[in-house]
Amino acid sequence: MRWTLKPKPEISKIEELKNALQVDDIVATLLLQRGIDSFEAAKTFFRPSFDDLHDPFLMKDMDKAVARIEKALEHNENILVYGDYDVDGTTSVALMSSYLKTRTERVATYIPDRYDEGYGVSYKGIDFADDNDFSLIIALDCGVKAIDKVAYAKEKGVDFIICDHHRPGNQIPDAVAVLDPKREDCDYPFKELCGCGVGFKLITALASKNGQTVEDLVEYLDLVATAIGADIVPIVGENRALASIGLQVINTYPRPGMKAIIAEAKKDELTITDVVFIIAPRINAAGRMKHGNHAVTLLTETDFNLAAQYAVEIDNYNTERRETDKRITEEALKQIDENKEQKGFTTVVYNEDWHKGVIGIVASRLIETYYRPTLVFTKSGDKLAASARSVSGFDVYNALEACSEHIDQFGGHKYAAGLTLLPENYEAFKNKFESVVKSTIDPKLLTPELKVDLKIELGEINDKLMRIIKQFAPFGPGNMSPVFMSQNIKDTGWGKCVGEDDKHLRFTATQSFNDKIICIGFGLGAKIDIIKNTKPFSLAYSIDENHWNGNTSLQLKLKDIKE
Repeated sequence: MRWTLKPKPEISKIEELKNALQVDDIVATLLLQRGIDSFEAAKTFFRPSFDDLHDPFLMKDMDKAVARIEKALEHNENILVYGDYDVDGTTSVALMSSYLKTRTERVATYIPDRYDEGYGVSYKGIDFADDNDFSLIIALDCGVKAIDKVAYAKEKGVDFIICDHHRPGNQIPDAVAVLDPKREDCDYPFKELCGCGVGFKLITALASKNGQTVEDLVEYLDLVATAIGADIVPIVGENRALASIGLQVINTYPRPGMKAIIAEAKKDELTITDVVFIIAPRINAAGRMKHGNHAVTLLTETDFNLAAQYAVEIDNYNTERRETDKRITEEALKQIDENKEQKGFTTVVYNEDWHKGVIGIVASRLIETYYRPTLVFTKSGDKLAASARSVSGFDVYNALEACSEHIDQFGGHKYAAGLTLLPENYEAFKNKFESVVKSTIDPKLLTPELKVDLKIELGEINDKLMRIIKQFAPFGPGNMSPVFMSQNIKDTGWGKCVGEDDKHLRFTATQSFNDKIICIGFGLGAKIDIIKNTKPFSLAYSIDENHWNGNTSLQLKLKDIKE
């Protein structure tokens, strides 16, 4: 890892914020690094509220979307709520359908089959709407690039409202309304909503026409917070408020389906990290291993006993998913090791038998070993399908765009994307992708970067600092948990490797006579020689709490160790 120490703000600004907030240098510095430079900004940061949310009608086409839905409600039209099969898509569908069912009974949901229909709006879904007399489709977390499919629906007399957050192409679909803050002609102030977030803005706008306020919709925010965490969107601005309030809902009065997942996972107070690693994988597992409909059914169920049964099923899917992605990761690593060509600037692997539902996870796992832009391909019908994952600082979406001559279809974000192509184009695409990445990536991005907020002394770590850092949550992109570094550290002499195969490292660090604190380094067992050679070393870490036998103590959760 290369450690990058963030620039320290000007001393005068630190002093000014210290005095305004009555905090110490460390807290003032951390806040300034996050763009918090005044009392008012700090108040908004530490006390996220509904006041932080923008008027939904600032979003391009929101008035058209609301008018069309109100017309459908007035004329008893059948409405089909359509969404992708991942967490953002299924939570979006659960949110929109649950809200609309408070206004009409003529609502149904549709999740495309990952294997039969693939990502996004499908012709099969449109045919389903047409065959079953649905005159309006509300598509969530997909659709902004579905030019031909929206035109096909229009020919059949089926209207589309699109709620998306992916980057549009050069052309916008000819839908009744296309809600996407990333549209170039959209002036909505916050651009980083997830698909479920865009859906929430739509139901907020609908509710306002029905005499309700955003406070009346708080019950839907457990879904929004889950989507924000799972889709790895920046937890700043509106997302911070939505995630923060949504976490309160998850931990106090979650919907039955969410409560059932939490009960199955046997977890008490959940953080956004728990949402990402406990709730999201289970919701995702339905679409990966079986069908996304199972996730929507769970998230919309109002009877807890039924929800508990569904949660057990989904937990089983998640267990199957873990076993499958572990096996495929091992096979992919073996393929890379055996292929000398796979030592360039990219990783591209393919096996027609790999499970399409886990190739995105496998791509992320491969990056843990070979840190470079990665594509994992498998067979999907008569085409090849791939999941792309990138390294920090490199835009894999742009790289795929540069290879579009070989691609059938693609979409996604800077760090994660999906694509399909014809088998005969695989080799040409693979070579072009390597060439594009090689010519555009900064070579230093191929070494993992550890961004360090601040250099501090161990003696500055105390309960008060920990209490304030906890208030920085929820953490995520744009507001990561603070990482500190300390130098001239020594082990008190009892450091050892722990865990299976001695993978982890545990020791007590000291910097001066009175400063002692327990350190735990997951996956750092191989670095034991650094702490044992009697020479001082440097630590990069986050400050953590250890709960044991009813007692709570501070510890350092290590990111890296250097001589």
